[in-house]
Amino acid sequence: MNSIGNKISPLVKSIPPSGIRKFFDLVAQTEGVISLGVGEPDYVTPWHIREECFYSLERGYTMYTSNAGLPELREEIAIYLKSKLGVEYSPANEILVTVGVSEALDLAMRVLLEPDDEVLVPEPCFVSYAPGAVLAYGKAVSVPTYASDEYRLTAENLEKCITPRSKVLVLAYPNNPTGGIMSREDLEALTSLIIKHDLIVISDEIYSELTYQGEHASIASLPGMKDRTLLMNGFSKAYAMTGWRIGYVCGHPEIIAAMTKVHQYTIMCAPIMGQKAAIEALRHGETEMRRMVDDYNNRRKLILSGLRSIGLDCFEPRGAFYCFPSITSSGLNSEEFCEKLLLEEQVAVVPGNAFGSNGNGHIRCCYAASVTNLEKAIERMGNFLQRHGAK
Repeated sequence: MNSIGNKISPLVKSIPPSGIRKFFDLVAQTEGVISLGVGEPDYVTPWHIREECFYSLERGYTMYTSNAGLPELREEIAIYLKSKLGVEYSPANEILVTVGVSEALDLAMRVLLEPDDEVLVPEPCFVSYAPGAVLAYGKAVSVPTYASDEYRLTAENLEKCITPRSKVLVLAYPNNPTGGIMSREDLEALTSLIIKHDLIVISDEIYSELTYQGEHASIASLPGMKDRTLLMNGFSKAYAMTGWRIGYVCGHPEIIAAMTKVHQYTIMCAPIMGQKAAIEALRHGETEMRRMVDDYNNRRKLILSGLRSIGLDCFEPRGAFYCFPSITSSGLNSEEFCEKLLLEEQVAVVPGNAFGSNGNGHIRCCYAASVTNLEKAIERMGNFLQRHGAK
Protein backbone atom coordinates (compact mmCIF):
# COMPACT_ATOMS: atom_id res chain seq x y z
CA MET A 1 0.00 0.00 0.00
CA ASN A 2 1.26 3.48 -0.87
CA SER A 3 1.95 5.91 1.95
CA ILE A 4 -1.18 7.55 3.33
CA GLY A 5 0.67 10.84 3.04
CA ASN A 6 0.61 10.45 -0.74
CA LYS A 7 -3.17 10.79 -0.62
CA ILE A 8 -3.01 14.32 0.80
CA SER A 9 -3.41 17.19 -1.62
CA PRO A 10 -0.03 18.68 -2.65
CA LEU A 11 -1.64 22.10 -2.34
CA VAL A 12 -2.37 21.53 1.35
CA LYS A 13 1.10 20.07 1.87
CA SER A 14 2.63 23.22 0.38
CA ILE A 15 1.18 25.45 3.10
CA PRO A 16 3.25 25.69 6.29
CA PRO A 17 1.48 25.32 9.65
CA SER A 18 0.40 28.53 11.36
CA GLY A 19 3.43 30.21 12.89
CA ILE A 20 1.30 31.10 15.90
CA ARG A 21 0.04 27.57 16.58
CA LYS A 22 3.44 26.02 15.94
CA PHE A 23 4.96 28.26 18.58
CA PHE A 24 2.21 27.61 21.14
CA ASP A 25 2.92 23.90 21.10
CA LEU A 26 5.96 24.96 23.13
CA VAL A 27 3.83 27.08 25.46
CA ALA A 28 1.64 24.11 26.35
CA GLN A 29 4.71 22.28 27.62
CA THR A 30 5.90 25.07 29.94
CA GLU A 31 4.50 25.78 33.41
CA GLY A 32 3.97 29.22 34.96
CA VAL A 33 3.84 31.05 31.64
CA ILE A 34 2.60 34.62 31.32
CA SER A 35 1.03 34.67 27.88
CA LEU A 36 1.01 37.79 25.73
CA GLY A 37 0.46 35.60 22.74
CA VAL A 38 -3.17 34.70 22.16
CA GLY A 39 -5.12 37.41 20.33
CA GLU A 40 -8.17 37.12 22.53
CA PRO A 41 -9.86 39.42 25.07
CA ASP A 42 -9.23 38.40 28.66
CA TYR A 43 -12.81 39.41 29.47
CA VAL A 44 -15.70 36.98 29.69
CA THR A 45 -18.57 37.85 27.36
CA PRO A 46 -20.74 40.43 29.20
CA TRP A 47 -23.48 38.87 31.29
CA HIS A 48 -26.45 40.37 29.45
CA ILE A 49 -25.22 38.77 26.22
CA ARG A 50 -24.75 35.37 27.83
CA GLU A 51 -28.13 35.71 29.52
CA GLU A 52 -29.85 36.29 26.16
CA CYS A 53 -28.31 33.03 24.94
CA PHE A 54 -29.66 31.18 27.99
CA TYR A 55 -33.13 32.61 27.44
CA SER A 56 -33.09 31.74 23.76
CA LEU A 57 -32.28 28.12 24.67
CA GLU A 58 -35.10 28.07 27.21
CA ARG A 59 -37.46 29.31 24.50
CA GLY A 60 -36.38 26.46 22.24
CA TYR A 61 -34.13 28.26 19.78
CA THR A 62 -32.00 25.26 18.84
CA MET A 63 -32.86 24.96 15.13
CA TYR A 64 -31.27 26.00 11.85
CA THR A 65 -31.70 29.57 10.70
CA SER A 66 -31.90 30.77 7.11
CA ASN A 67 -28.61 30.39 5.30
CA ALA A 68 -27.97 34.13 5.38
CA GLY A 69 -28.66 34.34 9.12
CA LEU A 70 -31.55 35.52 11.28
CA PRO A 71 -33.37 38.43 9.58
CA GLU A 72 -33.38 40.44 12.81
CA LEU A 73 -29.59 40.04 13.15
CA ARG A 74 -29.03 41.21 9.58
CA GLU A 75 -31.28 44.20 10.27
CA GLU A 76 -29.27 45.09 13.38
CA ILE A 77 -26.01 44.77 11.43
CA ALA A 78 -27.38 47.14 8.78
CA ILE A 79 -28.41 49.67 11.46
CA TYR A 80 -24.99 49.40 13.12
CA LEU A 81 -23.02 49.94 9.89
CA LYS A 82 -25.13 52.91 8.81
CA SER A 83 -24.70 54.51 12.23
CA LYS A 84 -20.99 53.76 12.68
CA LEU A 85 -19.64 53.99 9.14
CA GLY A 86 -22.28 55.74 7.06
CA VAL A 87 -22.61 52.73 4.73
CA GLU A 88 -26.06 51.36 3.89
CA TYR A 89 -26.57 47.65 3.20
CA SER A 90 -29.80 45.81 2.50
CA PRO A 91 -30.45 43.07 5.08
CA ALA A 92 -32.25 41.12 2.37
CA ASN A 93 -29.42 40.52 -0.07
CA GLU A 94 -26.22 42.37 0.92
CA ILE A 95 -25.43 40.80 4.32
CA LEU A 96 -24.39 37.22 5.12
CA VAL A 97 -23.87 35.97 8.68
CA THR A 98 -20.87 33.63 8.87
CA VAL A 99 -18.97 31.46 11.34
CA GLY A 100 -16.60 34.25 12.30
CA VAL A 101 -14.70 36.45 9.88
CA SER A 102 -12.55 33.39 9.12
CA GLU A 103 -15.39 31.74 7.20
CA ALA A 104 -16.18 34.99 5.42
CA LEU A 105 -12.56 35.21 4.23
CA ASP A 106 -12.61 31.61 3.02
CA LEU A 107 -15.87 32.12 1.15
CA ALA A 108 -14.63 35.31 -0.49
CA MET A 109 -11.42 33.71 -1.73
CA ARG A 110 -13.26 30.71 -3.16
CA VAL A 111 -15.89 32.84 -4.86
CA LEU A 112 -13.59 35.48 -6.33
CA LEU A 113 -10.46 33.61 -7.39
CA GLU A 114 -9.62 31.61 -10.47
CA PRO A 115 -6.36 29.65 -10.71
CA ASP A 116 -3.32 31.94 -10.45
CA ASP A 117 -5.30 35.10 -9.71
CA GLU A 118 -3.26 37.28 -7.39
CA VAL A 119 -4.29 38.51 -3.95
CA LEU A 120 -2.38 41.55 -2.71
CA VAL A 121 -1.68 41.08 1.00
CA PRO A 122 -0.13 43.97 2.97
CA GLU A 123 2.26 42.52 5.55
CA PRO A 124 2.80 42.13 8.46
CA CYS A 125 -0.74 40.78 8.72
CA PHE A 126 -2.91 38.10 10.24
CA VAL A 127 -1.77 34.61 9.32
CA SER A 128 -4.85 33.45 7.36
CA TYR A 129 -4.87 35.70 4.30
CA ALA A 130 -2.07 34.21 2.24
CA PRO A 131 -2.97 30.53 2.93
CA GLY A 132 -6.62 31.36 2.20
CA ALA A 133 -5.64 32.63 -1.23
CA VAL A 134 -3.52 29.56 -1.93
CA LEU A 135 -6.27 27.15 -0.85
CA ALA A 136 -8.56 28.85 -3.38
CA TYR A 137 -5.92 28.23 -6.10
CA GLY A 138 -4.83 31.85 -6.12
CA LYS A 139 -1.45 33.38 -5.46
CA ALA A 140 -0.69 35.61 -2.48
CA VAL A 141 1.52 38.61 -3.24
CA SER A 142 3.12 40.31 -0.25
CA VAL A 143 2.93 44.11 -0.14
CA PRO A 144 5.33 45.33 2.56
CA THR A 145 4.36 47.99 5.08
CA TYR A 146 6.80 49.69 7.40
CA ALA A 147 7.00 51.34 10.80
CA SER A 148 8.32 54.46 9.06
CA ASP A 149 4.88 54.75 7.39
CA GLU A 150 3.12 53.81 10.64
CA TYR A 151 2.37 50.45 8.98
CA ARG A 152 -0.12 52.09 6.62
CA LEU A 153 -0.47 50.77 3.10
CA THR A 154 0.77 53.46 0.74
CA ALA A 155 -0.30 53.86 -2.88
CA GLU A 156 3.38 53.81 -3.91
CA ASN A 157 4.06 50.42 -2.32
CA LEU A 158 0.77 49.00 -3.57
CA GLU A 159 1.35 50.07 -7.17
CA LYS A 160 4.76 48.36 -7.25
CA CYS A 161 3.08 45.00 -6.59
CA ILE A 162 0.13 45.20 -8.99
CA THR A 163 0.28 43.01 -12.10
CA PRO A 164 -2.26 42.06 -14.80
CA ARG A 165 -3.16 39.03 -12.61
CA SER A 166 -3.99 41.15 -9.55
CA LYS A 167 -7.64 40.69 -8.59
CA VAL A 168 -8.10 41.15 -4.83
CA LEU A 169 -6.62 43.52 -2.26
CA VAL A 170 -6.83 42.62 1.43
CA LEU A 171 -7.11 45.54 3.86
CA ALA A 172 -7.02 44.72 7.57
CA TYR A 173 -7.11 47.84 9.72
CA PRO A 174 -6.76 48.31 12.63
CA ASN A 175 -3.99 45.87 11.99
CA ASN A 176 -3.00 42.62 13.65
CA PRO A 177 -0.09 42.45 14.58
CA THR A 178 1.15 46.05 14.30
CA GLY A 179 -1.71 48.11 15.68
CA GLY A 180 -1.53 50.38 12.62
CA ILE A 181 -4.65 52.16 11.39
CA MET A 182 -5.74 53.80 8.12
CA SER A 183 -7.49 57.16 8.26
CA ARG A 184 -10.10 58.18 5.72
CA GLU A 185 -7.45 60.25 3.95
CA ASP A 186 -5.09 57.24 3.84
CA LEU A 187 -7.81 55.13 2.24
CA GLU A 188 -8.75 57.86 -0.25
CA ALA A 189 -5.16 57.78 -1.52
CA LEU A 190 -5.66 54.16 -2.61
CA THR A 191 -9.01 54.35 -4.38
CA SER A 192 -7.84 55.59 -7.78
CA LEU A 193 -5.39 52.67 -8.03
CA ILE A 194 -8.04 50.18 -6.91
CA ILE A 195 -10.53 51.44 -9.48
CA LYS A 196 -7.92 51.76 -12.25
CA HIS A 197 -6.88 48.13 -11.85
CA ASP A 198 -10.43 46.88 -11.19
CA LEU A 199 -9.58 45.30 -7.84
CA ILE A 200 -12.00 43.85 -5.33
CA VAL A 201 -11.20 44.81 -1.73
CA ILE A 202 -11.59 42.42 1.19
CA SER A 203 -11.77 44.77 4.18
CA ASP A 204 -11.33 42.89 7.45
CA GLU A 205 -12.56 45.33 10.09
CA ILE A 206 -12.80 42.99 13.10
CA TYR A 207 -10.84 45.48 15.25
CA SER A 208 -12.78 48.56 14.10
CA GLU A 209 -14.14 49.39 17.56
CA LEU A 210 -10.64 49.12 19.05
CA THR A 211 -9.42 52.40 17.56
CA TYR A 212 -7.69 54.69 20.06
CA GLN A 213 -6.71 57.68 17.95
CA GLY A 214 -9.21 59.26 15.60
CA GLU A 215 -12.22 57.39 14.23
CA HIS A 216 -12.27 54.17 12.26
CA ALA A 217 -13.09 54.63 8.56
CA SER A 218 -14.13 51.92 6.12
CA ILE A 219 -13.05 52.03 2.50
CA ALA A 220 -16.58 50.87 1.63
CA SER A 221 -17.82 54.34 2.63
CA LEU A 222 -15.76 56.12 -0.03
CA PRO A 223 -17.22 57.13 -3.42
CA GLY A 224 -17.20 54.27 -5.92
CA MET A 225 -15.99 51.69 -3.39
CA LYS A 226 -19.06 50.08 -1.83
CA ASP A 227 -19.78 47.67 -4.71
CA ARG A 228 -16.14 46.62 -5.05
CA THR A 229 -15.62 46.09 -1.30
CA LEU A 230 -16.46 43.08 0.88
CA LEU A 231 -16.73 44.54 4.37
CA MET A 232 -16.13 41.91 7.06
CA ASN A 233 -16.62 42.21 10.79
CA GLY A 234 -17.81 40.23 13.78
CA PHE A 235 -18.25 40.10 17.52
CA SER A 236 -15.11 38.36 18.76
CA LYS A 237 -12.91 41.30 19.72
CA ALA A 238 -15.16 44.23 20.60
CA TYR A 239 -17.72 42.18 22.55
CA ALA A 240 -15.37 39.49 23.95
CA MET A 241 -17.23 36.80 22.00
CA THR A 242 -14.38 34.81 20.41
CA GLY A 243 -15.84 31.37 21.11
CA TRP A 244 -19.29 32.24 19.81
CA ARG A 245 -17.94 32.32 16.23
CA ILE A 246 -20.29 34.91 14.74
CA GLY A 247 -19.14 37.17 11.94
CA TYR A 248 -20.61 38.76 8.84
CA VAL A 249 -19.77 40.01 5.39
CA CYS A 250 -21.46 42.77 3.43
CA GLY A 251 -21.15 43.54 -0.25
CA HIS A 252 -22.62 43.58 -3.73
CA PRO A 253 -25.70 41.31 -3.99
CA GLU A 254 -24.15 39.15 -6.72
CA ILE A 255 -21.02 38.44 -4.68
CA ILE A 256 -23.02 37.84 -1.50
CA ALA A 257 -25.32 35.45 -3.41
CA ALA A 258 -22.32 33.49 -4.66
CA MET A 259 -20.82 33.34 -1.16
CA THR A 260 -24.16 32.23 0.25
CA LYS A 261 -24.27 29.39 -2.27
CA VAL A 262 -20.94 28.01 -1.02
CA HIS A 263 -22.02 28.67 2.57
CA GLN A 264 -25.19 26.60 1.93
CA TYR A 265 -23.20 23.54 0.95
CA THR A 266 -20.41 23.79 3.52
CA ILE A 267 -21.78 25.39 6.71
CA MET A 268 -25.53 25.90 6.17
CA CYS A 269 -25.81 28.56 8.89
CA ALA A 270 -24.06 30.03 11.90
CA PRO A 271 -25.29 28.68 15.27
CA ILE A 272 -28.61 30.21 16.25
CA MET A 273 -27.62 30.64 19.91
CA GLY A 274 -24.65 32.77 18.85
CA GLN A 275 -26.81 34.79 16.50
CA LYS A 276 -29.31 35.52 19.28
CA ALA A 277 -26.44 36.66 21.50
CA ALA A 278 -25.10 38.88 18.71
CA ILE A 279 -28.45 40.64 18.41
CA GLU A 280 -28.29 41.47 22.11
CA ALA A 281 -24.71 42.70 21.72
CA LEU A 282 -25.68 45.13 18.96
CA ARG A 283 -28.81 46.36 20.73
CA HIS A 284 -27.48 46.80 24.25
CA GLY A 285 -23.72 46.14 24.26
CA GLU A 286 -22.27 49.60 23.60
CA THR A 287 -21.68 50.56 27.24
CA GLU A 288 -19.83 47.37 28.20
CA MET A 289 -17.91 47.42 24.95
CA ARG A 290 -16.72 50.98 25.51
CA ARG A 291 -15.63 50.09 29.05
CA MET A 292 -13.50 47.23 27.73
CA VAL A 293 -11.98 49.40 25.00
CA ASP A 294 -11.09 52.12 27.52
CA ASP A 295 -9.34 49.46 29.61
CA TYR A 296 -7.40 48.19 26.57
CA ASN A 297 -6.32 51.76 25.90
CA ASN A 298 -4.88 52.08 29.41
CA ARG A 299 -3.06 48.77 28.99
CA ARG A 300 -1.78 49.94 25.60
CA LYS A 301 -0.12 52.92 27.24
CA LEU A 302 1.31 50.75 30.02
CA ILE A 303 2.91 48.14 27.76
CA LEU A 304 4.22 50.70 25.27
CA SER A 305 5.94 52.61 28.05
CA GLY A 306 7.24 49.37 29.55
CA LEU A 307 8.69 48.03 26.31
CA ARG A 308 10.48 51.29 25.60
CA SER A 309 11.81 51.48 29.16
CA ILE A 310 13.59 48.11 28.78
CA GLY A 311 15.25 49.12 25.51
CA LEU A 312 12.86 47.90 22.82
CA ASP A 313 12.00 50.32 20.04
CA CYS A 314 8.25 50.11 19.45
CA PHE A 315 5.82 51.80 17.09
CA GLU A 316 2.88 53.23 19.03
CA PRO A 317 -0.17 51.11 18.12
CA ARG A 318 -3.29 53.11 17.27
CA GLY A 319 -5.73 50.20 17.26
CA ALA A 320 -6.40 46.52 18.01
CA PHE A 321 -4.66 45.16 21.14
CA TYR A 322 -1.11 44.37 20.05
CA CYS A 323 2.36 45.93 20.21
CA PHE A 324 4.96 44.99 17.61
CA PRO A 325 8.36 45.96 19.05
CA SER A 326 11.68 45.52 17.28
CA ILE A 327 14.02 43.03 18.96
CA THR A 328 17.03 43.58 16.68
CA SER A 329 19.02 45.02 19.60
CA SER A 330 19.09 41.54 21.13
CA GLY A 331 21.02 40.07 18.20
CA LEU A 332 18.41 37.29 17.94
CA ASN A 333 15.93 36.62 15.18
CA SER A 334 12.22 36.53 16.02
CA GLU A 335 11.90 32.78 16.59
CA GLU A 336 15.11 32.56 18.64
CA PHE A 337 14.00 35.47 20.79
CA CYS A 338 10.57 33.96 21.48
CA GLU A 339 11.84 30.48 22.25
CA LYS A 340 14.57 31.72 24.59
CA LEU A 341 12.21 34.18 26.31
CA LEU A 342 9.71 31.38 26.92
CA LEU A 343 12.28 28.91 28.25
CA GLU A 344 14.31 31.40 30.32
CA GLU A 345 11.62 33.76 31.65
CA GLN A 346 8.31 31.95 30.99
CA VAL A 347 6.85 34.78 28.92
CA ALA A 348 5.05 33.88 25.69
CA VAL A 349 5.00 36.25 22.75
CA VAL A 350 4.70 35.52 19.01
CA PRO A 351 7.54 35.70 16.46
CA GLY A 352 7.05 38.59 14.06
CA ASN A 353 7.82 36.44 11.02
CA ALA A 354 4.62 34.47 11.69
CA PHE A 355 2.89 37.51 10.15
CA GLY A 356 5.01 37.70 7.01
CA SER A 357 8.68 37.78 6.17
CA ASN A 358 9.09 41.50 6.81
CA GLY A 359 7.90 40.89 10.37
CA ASN A 360 11.22 39.27 11.23
CA GLY A 361 13.15 41.23 13.79
CA HIS A 362 9.92 41.91 15.68
CA ILE A 363 7.63 40.16 18.16
CA ARG A 364 3.90 40.50 18.76
CA CYS A 365 2.76 41.20 22.32
CA CYS A 366 -0.95 41.08 23.05
CA TYR A 367 -1.94 43.47 25.82
CA ALA A 368 -5.41 41.96 26.35
CA ALA A 369 -4.02 40.63 29.62
CA SER A 370 -4.28 41.79 33.22
CA VAL A 371 -2.25 44.79 34.35
CA THR A 372 -0.49 42.55 36.87
CA ASN A 373 0.57 40.11 34.16
CA LEU A 374 1.65 42.91 31.85
CA GLU A 375 3.86 44.40 34.55
CA LYS A 376 5.37 41.00 35.41
CA ALA A 377 5.97 40.23 31.74
CA ILE A 378 7.78 43.55 31.19
CA GLU A 379 9.96 42.90 34.25
CA ARG A 380 10.86 39.41 33.02
CA MET A 381 11.55 40.66 29.50
CA GLY A 382 13.81 43.34 30.97
CA ASN A 383 15.78 40.68 32.80
CA PHE A 384 16.02 38.67 29.60
CA LEU A 385 17.27 41.63 27.59
CA GLN A 386 19.97 42.39 30.14
CA ARG A 387 21.42 38.99 29.30
CA HIS A 388 20.93 39.30 25.55
CA GLY A 389 22.48 42.57 24.60
CA ALA A 390 19.68 45.15 24.46
CA LYS A 391 21.05 48.67 24.97
